[in-house]
Amino acid sequence: MGYDLAKLELRWWRVADAVRLTAAHEDPAMAGQGGIRDTASAVDWIGRVADLDNGHVYAVADADDHPVGCVAVTNIDRHQVGWTWYWTIAAVRGQGVARDALRALVDWAHHDAGLYRLELGHRVDNPASCHVAAGAGFLREGLERERLAHDGARYDVERHARLVSDPLEPPSRPVTVAT
Repeated sequence: MGYDLAKLELRWWRVADAVRLTAAHEDPAMAGQGGIRDTASAVDWIGRVADLDNGHVYAVADADDHPVGCVAVTNIDRHQVGWTWYWTIAAVRGQGVARDALRALVDWAHHDAGLYRLELGHRVDNPASCHVAAGAGFLREGLERERLAHDGARYDVERHARLVSDPLEPPSRPVTVAT
């Protein structure tokens, strides 16, 4: 299936997206994330992220409204700090979708949601995620040794953050954010 990536929309996840969400998590790079194993668990996940009191989880939809990824700011605390995360389906990786979605989310989070600091982390063996973070103006802050466990192995995590005062490039294509 081809995707129209000329513009993107960050919109709420819908139950109708469950089949595509399940398919996204069949990718070995996504397996085990979010507890999504089948359509029922995808529907459950969509319900859980729709009802957060301390965050916003958006589907990244292409111009034809097909979800091609996810971008979020969660665990927002009383200090106006939020945790950001993102992923895209394999078919659109390397095309700037995650970077543009994250840039739009960052702009919204800092200027509309009033967050001062945004943080994220990625496994050090995921240079593509590091590239997305840097492309959205996140600065490296340090390394957490053996922070994550996956399939019986421990992984170091590189931490990044950005402040509202850090410069931000606009997305390279139109991106709208649902409110």
